Amino acid sequence: MRITVLGAGAWGTAIAVSLSARHDTVLWGRDPAQCREIVSARRNQRYLPEIALPPQLAIEAGFAAAVSAAELVLVATPTAALRGILAWLAPLRKPVVWLCKGFEPESAALPHQIAAEVLAPGSVYGVLSGPSFALEVAREMPTALTLASADAGFSQATARALHGSRLRVYFSSDIVGVEIGAAVKNVMAIATGIADGLGLGANARAALITRGLAEITRLGVKLGGRPETFTGLTGAGDLILTCTGELSRNRRVGLGLAQGKKLDDILRELGHVAEGVYTAAAVEKRALQLGIDMPITQSVCAVLFGGVSPREAVEQLLARDPKGET
Repeated sequence: MRITVLGAGAWGTAIAVSLSARHDTVLWGRDPAQCREIVSARRNQRYLPEIALPPQLAIEAGFAAAVSAAELVLVATPTAALRGILAWLAPLRKPVVWLCKGFEPESAALPHQIAAEVLAPGSVYGVLSGPSFALEVAREMPTALTLASADAGFSQATARALHGSRLRVYFSSDIVGVEIGAAVKNVMAIATGIADGLGLGANARAALITRGLAEITRLGVKLGGRPETFTGLTGAGDLILTCTGELSRNRRVGLGLAQGKKLDDILRELGHVAEGVYTAAAVEKRALQLGIDMPITQSVCAVLFGGVSPREAVEQLLARDPKGET
């Protein structure tokens, strides 16, 4: 299959490296200077310097040239850039799968809602998500993902095409559930990073992950996701990885906040997008609109945007009245 990956960040580079072993793969980057550097060094020095790019992986800075022959387009840009990329793709009517995780900042729309607005009627599209650090995928370490689409035939066929011995791809028709799990787990990872940074211990971490999954499930089911999706790869699986893994950007945001660092300084040090920062406000807004109790999300927003200290936010969570475990 001829595949084009749009977005030369860490995740786009990693998935392109992985797929290039089995498919004719092109990696497109928005910045021509960065693409020239990648071609020259055969490494993405900015986002994934540890990995030497395989010789068969093509690098392209021209959008039209990158997508013209593609049989499948994977969009690996941040969620904030998805609408613009899909608008460029709309006239081409190419099958599209996005890898980004989050809500659109301005509209609080999920990626599939953006696609429904922007792409031509009858277009086929979906989301590829799951517990996956870019560096491990690029190193061909075993990883399992889920490809979800409202078009069951497309999700099954595309999952089988992308599936390999080291990159296992399952299929689903629950695009809402997969996107909710992928988006909200980043907010929970910030909370877990705060708890870890404050030295609250393994018990607190386990409680946050478990109660975080309850929040994700409440929101996801209310928005139309299936309950079983949240116990799978894109729910519990992605949540556990992002809340505990040393490579998690969102957990590192929480760790930095617990150390008293300013958010802008943390993000600058990361050098990568931490989607949970931009997703938290959208999640809180959706929860309030729907009347869903999401206290961990509210506490993260209070720290990120409300001037509340991490320790004060934790104390407020601990002071909540007891209730049934739902």
